[in-house]
Order: sequence, then structure tokens, then C-alpha cells
Amino acid sequence: MKKPDPRRNYEITRKAIGYVDRKSATVKDYRRIGFKSGLEVHQQLKTKSKLFCRCPAGIYHSNDDYSAELIRHMRPTLSELGVYDGTALMEFKTRKEIHYRINNQTACTYEVDDTPPFPIDREALEIAIEISILSKLGIVGEVHITRKQYLDGSIPTGFQRSAIIGVEGEIQLRNKRVRLIQLSIEEDSCREISDVGHIRVYKTDRLGMPLIETVTYPDMETPDELAEAAEYIRFLNRSAGKVRTGIGAAREDVNVSCEGGTRVELKGVAHNSWIPELSHNECFRQYALLHVRKLLRERVKDISAWKLIHREIDFTNTELINKPVRQALDNGFSVIALNLPECAGILSHFTQPGHTFNDELSDRLKVIACIEKPNMASSEDLDPVVSNKEFGKIAAWLNAGENDAQILLWGPPADIPTAIETIDERIRLAWEGVPNETRKTFPNGTSMFERVLPGRDRMYPDTDSEPIPLPDEYIDKFRENLPADIYERYAQLKEWGIPEDTYRYLLSKNMIPLIERISSKFGISPKFIGTFLGHRFKNIEGSKKAHKNFSYEKIYGMFGFISGKKLLPSIAKLMLPVIYEHPDMEFGSVLTAIDFRKYTMSELLAPVHFLYRKFIQLRIREDEKTAVDWLIGQLHRQALGNVEITDLKHEIEDKIRKEK
Repeated sequence: MKKPDPRRNYEITRKAIGYVDRKSATVKDYRRIGFKSGLEVHQQLKTKSKLFCRCPAGIYHSNDDYSAELIRHMRPTLSELGVYDGTALMEFKTRKEIHYRINNQTACTYEVDDTPPFPIDREALEIAIEISILSKLGIVGEVHITRKQYLDGSIPTGFQRSAIIGVEGEIQLRNKRVRLIQLSIEEDSCREISDVGHIRVYKTDRLGMPLIETVTYPDMETPDELAEAAEYIRFLNRSAGKVRTGIGAAREDVNVSCEGGTRVELKGVAHNSWIPELSHNECFRQYALLHVRKLLRERVKDISAWKLIHREIDFTNTELINKPVRQALDNGFSVIALNLPECAGILSHFTQPGHTFNDELSDRLKVIACIEKPNMASSEDLDPVVSNKEFGKIAAWLNAGENDAQILLWGPPADIPTAIETIDERIRLAWEGVPNETRKTFPNGTSMFERVLPGRDRMYPDTDSEPIPLPDEYIDKFRENLPADIYERYAQLKEWGIPEDTYRYLLSKNMIPLIERISSKFGISPKFIGTFLGHRFKNIEGSKKAHKNFSYEKIYGMFGFISGKKLLPSIAKLMLPVIYEHPDMEFGSVLTAIDFRKYTMSELLAPVHFLYRKFIQLRIREDEKTAVDWLIGQLHRQALGNVEITDLKHEIEDKIRKEK
């Protein structure tokens, strides 16, 4: 075959798998490729202490604020069945040096595995039980703490303590029910600061904080269903009123597969709005890899006969030294030329928007061989750094066939054996189809290899923690005074007549109980409160910085004050912006600050004659509606809290008609 034009081949293979962009995709497209997905939703709990020690939870510090630094090298251990987990072996191969920045305010000797665990934090356990019941999960009779290996360094001990609390539940979406596998409670991991070469740096402020993980079955058949399920679980967790909010407090791992593919985990999705695009592209990436498999199997029937050829380029190979090769050699790197038999057209095969199979290789070189990008060039780069002519020389030097592809990789000499092994392994995996892996996600909807997908071999019992019995009578007390199901909340908001564009905000902020309290206590319409919070307060939150002492209780107190003073609730529109920034100010002083005065309807209408004459003089459109709207605009601020705007409007209309 002729050497493919990379960009043309990218478009040809993109068309061959039938890729469509997210906005154009239909249910039919997802059925064609067999889209299937599930969720693992992680949510921090709002407790005073961490899960297995008594350090404070929820205190964060900057990257450079630390009291000591600890350095560790991770090694795999045998599972209970006497085997090694594949992820642990991969991480061990990277030879990472892990640096932990420890702040004495937020960490202790437990976090660095120098002290056995304390008994599990009871507050966290009880929150997990309550949310499990809300999720219609069956509560276990006894809690068993297990250890889950993590050799990426995100936990200094090399393992995470975790326990299953509930099993086999369900949530109700608009058009289907989604089954839940389980809910677990576990300790959160460190926050990564940097990962360059063989050195990875973490800070430990988040480490050990209580976290629940809700796991669904792969019941979602479109990205939209997936996003809806993620939102539902998010709202459900928040409805308990006992979880943390804000950036990083909740993260989703999205498990995606296509027909004939395998489970791939999109790790740590920070925003639910990313989920549709990420899952869409991942499913098509797998579908593309199945097409790669088909092409390779047509060319090479027996993978055992396939062999990667590699040779090192040095300064003696003057005819092969191009710009990137010279730069690498000048930096003391080794440069290796590889020939990939029968792989022409594979390296430039479409995988994700703007990505090709080249990226599958380059990403693994970065993660497993720890060679920072740029770490390779190929004969099929979309944006070539080595010309076709130069690759032609390399191909001849390697005795390449016309159906072969070539790669140049470079890096520190000590990392080259791992790099060659990594390339060889990933090419061979292409004959199998879609590798099980965990992938790092990006806001543009694409992802990259992060590690091999963990298996069950990384789990084993925690011998430092005794089982915790959960008697029926203990569990039953949590069934009292549970909040309503989320689908019931949707129905409630609709019944109140609150605009639909507020639902997501009100549920995400768990404001339904606040609406109920204000309405029942002060007799204010829930429609007004819900609309006020979902529109006015949302705008305030987005445009102003809240004082540290502000809480939703200030909103409740404000409406209590308004009710006691027999003012109309509309005055809250002027009061709340001040309270948001100055929550310790007396409510009476807030009225003074906004220059509020009591007006009767007669007092408000007194200047209408003068204002109407001014309106005519300004030569504004002379129809009655424009006149009324202009006059209301002049009197609106004085009217807030004193009279209903609709009543004022009717009175102004009567006066204008009399003026005529």
C-alpha cells in the first residue's frame, strides 16, 4: 500500500467508524455503536473529623504551606489470593518518587501509616447510612473495613480503607429506573500538585476526609441519561444536608463501553456538564479501536509472528540526524527508531477529535516510561516535526516494508527499555481491541491514558479494624424524617409553579427545605420564594463575594424580619445583596442602608401626574403601555416592600386614562 497522508487518513478513518459530533448524535447513533455506561459518584461528607483519625476535616491550604515533606517509593503486595494487581505492577514500573507535603494542622502520624487507625468516625458512618437509605439500598448487617491498593502515590500508605454500607438500590429518572450496585464509605486521597518525570508531588490536606461512593449498574444508554443520573445522585446526596459542596467536593468516575469494547473508566470528572461530551467521545474512541483491530487482524493473522524492530540513533548516523533528534542528543537523551510492521495507516487512525492512535502511544510513554512530552514523532503525525523525506531515510535504515510505519522516541537512557516495552505492549494490545484502563479527562471532552484499570486483586481485609455490627433497631432510627425523593421534589417545584429554569440550582443547593420553612412559618408564597432564590439569589451568588459568616439561615431570618414588620416580601430583592456581604448587620440597619421608607399607595401615586407630563415632554413613544412601564420604572424601588407592583400598575393605568 502507498504511504498514507496522515490528515487524509484521519478523515477517512473518522468517516469509516461513522463518528458524529455530540450535538448531531441521536439515540440511533448510540444504539449503532452499543453505548453503555455507569457511574461511580464520590461525595465528601461534612464531618468535623477525618474518617480514621481525629484530624480536622475540610481545612485546606496552599501548595507551599506545609510543615514537613515525606518521600516514599511504592511497591506492590500480594492480594489475599496470592496475585499482584495489574495497576500496582504498572505503577511500580514507573519508578516514581512520591513527595508528600504535610501540614501539621491537617495531618498526623496515621496519614503516613505510623499509627494504626482510630475507630471509624461515627458521624461519617451515620451520614453514609442515611444516604444509603435515601438511595433505597439494603443496609449491610455488619461493616467490614477493607484495604484497596493505590500505588499511584495518592495515599501514603499505598492503600485506601473502604467499607460497603448499602447494596442493591435504585434511583428514578424521568424515563427509567437506574439500578445501584452499592454505596461505600472511604477515605479521600491526596491532592496532586505536580507530576513531572519520575517525581510526583502531593499535599495531604484532603487526605483521609470521609467520602461516600455510589456505584450504578451500566444502565445508561445515552450520554444524556448518564448526565441525568449524575445530577440525580448529586441532588440526592445534597438533600441530606450533610455533605460538602464546592470545587472537588464531588467527583464522578464514568465507566463507558461500546458493543465489543470493554469497561474504561473516565477518572475524576469535576463537572457534570463535561459528562455527555466525555462519554460520547470515549465510546467512539473504543469503536475506533475496534476498527484498528479489524485492520490489523486482516494484515497479520498471527500476532505471535509480529515483531517490532528498533535501533538506536547516535551522532555517527549523520544522515539520520534531523532537528528533534539533534535536540534530544544534545540534551543527553537516547534516540530510538522503531519499525512497526504492517502498521501503515494505523498511527494516523482517528480515535478522538483531534487525536489519533499516535496519542495512545505517546500518552503511555508519558505515564509509564515517565518521559515528558514531546517524547516521540512518527511517520504519520498530523503536524509533522520530521519530514517524509527524513522518515524515508529512517525506514530504509530499518529495512522497513512499504506497509510499515516508523516511530522516533527519545528520553533519558534509563527510561528507554521501559519506553520500547511500552510501545510494543500497546501495539500488541491493539490486536485485542480495547484495553481496560483508567483515563484522565479534559474540559474539551477528550481524555488520555492514566493507568491500567484496577481489578479485584487489589482488595484485601484490613486486619487493624474490627467489624462494626449494624442492628436493625439502630438502622431504623435513620428512616425517620428522611427528605423526599428527588423525583418528588421535581413534582413539588412544578406544583408550586416555580419556573423550570430554577430547578437545577434549587436542587443543587438543597434549597427546598428552606422554601418550605419560610413558606409555612411566614405564609409567603413558595412560588415567590423559589423564584426569588432561583433567579435573584443565584445572580447575587454569581456576582458578589459572600462574607464568611453568611449562611442560608440569614435568608430565613430576613424573611422573618420582613414578615414581622408587615412589609411585602419584594423588599428582599434590595435587602439580600447587602446581607450577603454584611451578614452581621441588623436587619433594621439594612433597611436604612438601602434608604427604605414606608409609603402608602396614595403617597406613591402622588407624583404620577408630574412624571407623566415629563414622559410626554421627553417625546418617548406615546402609547399607554410604554407610559405605564416608564412610570413603574420611576416608582419601582419605592414600591418594593410597600405595595404589590401589579396593584401599582393598575392604579397608574387608571390615572393615565383620566389624564387623557
